[in-house]
Amino acid sequence: MSRSPTAAQRRLIDAADPVTGRLKGTEAQLAALVERGLAFRHPRPPHDHFLTPTGHRVREAVPEVAAEPVVQPAGGGVFAARVGGDDEEAAGPSRAREVHSAWQGLLELRRMTNPDGAVDRPCSWERTHLVRAAALALEAAGHRPAGRDTDGYRVRATPQPEAVAVYAPDGEALRACAGTLERAGWQAGEYTEPRTRVRYLLASPRRA
Repeated sequence: MSRSPTAAQRRLIDAADPVTGRLKGTEAQLAALVERGLAFRHPRPPHDHFLTPTGHRVREAVPEVAAEPVVQPAGGGVFAARVGGDDEEAAGPSRAREVHSAWQGLLELRRMTNPDGAVDRPCSWERTHLVRAAALALEAAGHRPAGRDTDGYRVRATPQPEAVAVYAPDGEALRACAGTLERAGWQAGEYTEPRTRVRYLLASPRRA
């Protein structure tokens, strides 16, 4: 069972790479995090240290740390995947670069944390951040999120475990979203809401 980190250890956790969870510190500091179950030493060279799922949860419990894959955009601020329906419009080359960087970071996180190093299958982080993970996969593939006055995809949480709902303006766009998610390692099926008759995808991260 992991023990609570000290203030110094919390600073190391806070400074970990926001996407991959890669840690920097002295061998003694990193070994102490491993002992507490908050980090692990990667078996492949260069044997870097990374946060465990417990370490990620500790970091996410700190208000100053974002709870989704982030990169620091060139102009400052924090990147977050667009789930659709946001008030703020975001487009252009700089946004595309930020989304690409975040997606590449997520693939690296898969490689580092999936037991077999697979990058074609979602990792544990994605299973605990379903909406943001699905939205990042869609935005990285070029799908446009819904805005204040524009149509696009919308990703929403559902009562079902490990499943999100994805809405799109029409059937063609919905099927395109399904294809993207399946290529990103998700399972996606098309359903109809009983009362509104609106078509949507129910998507969940694939396990094998």
